[in-house]
Amino acid sequence: MACIAPSELITCEADQKLTKKLQPIINFSPTKDEEITEYTDNLHQNSYIVGIKEYIINRNLHLYKVISREKRAAVLICLFEGLEGELRVILTKRSMKLSTHPGEVALPGGKMDEEDLDDSATAVREATEEIGLKSSLVQVITNLEPFISLNLLTVVPVVGLLSRVEEFKPVLNADEVDAIFDVPLDMFLKEENHRRVEKEWGIWKYVCHIFEYETSKQEIFQIGGLTASILIHAASIIYQETPSFSEYLPDFSQLQFTLNMKDGC
Repeated sequence: MACIAPSELITCEADQKLTKKLQPIINFSPTKDEEITEYTDNLHQNSYIVGIKEYIINRNLHLYKVISREKRAAVLICLFEGLEGELRVILTKRSMKLSTHPGEVALPGGKMDEEDLDDSATAVREATEEIGLKSSLVQVITNLEPFISLNLLTVVPVVGLLSRVEEFKPVLNADEVDAIFDVPLDMFLKEENHRRVEKEWGIWKYVCHIFEYETSKQEIFQIGGLTASILIHAASIIYQETPSFSEYLPDFSQLQFTLNMKDGC
């Protein structure tokens, strides 16, 4: 089991390879602008968000269908500010003990429980159980459009801000998580360390995006599948940029969702 200290959570030598400086619509700097007061009522005094709520609320609302709890899951896109002002996202390596997707990189998250009030509650609860991230440290901002997993779960990405990263003391659940690390969010818009694998599902073709990331401790992680698709989408919204690599074929989650919409499931 690998664990990281708070100081390691926000530093990585691999960041020096990133040359393009993108500007996200999430900002952790203090402000006196009264126009964004409605977005900051429940945020930490040193963080605020501009634009992302309207963007999500006003687009693709038809994608939100009523899905039973048995087929619903949520993951937490937990963002924090790195030492150079960049947005970083927390990821985990799933335990090799798990029966599904052992050893794969994932966002903290899991299936909805009966006691969960909503998708945000599911994502935050799972993050607490998996990596010891206290709910009091996370400010949930919004939910993104749902994705469909390979086992036909509806997975809702929940965006949250960790504005006091120094207070986060990772505690890994050894039954679920082998390692925790973080990466710059904008890497999911860049061709660097990215490759694309074309696959087939029945008569359909789709793309699997895979990103390779090396930590300051020379640990190499492969980020692919549903996790990569979710983070590409999240980065595209937050940075208001399209990926530099081609997405001429749909990814698997988009394909599954399209088929389910057609079937009226």
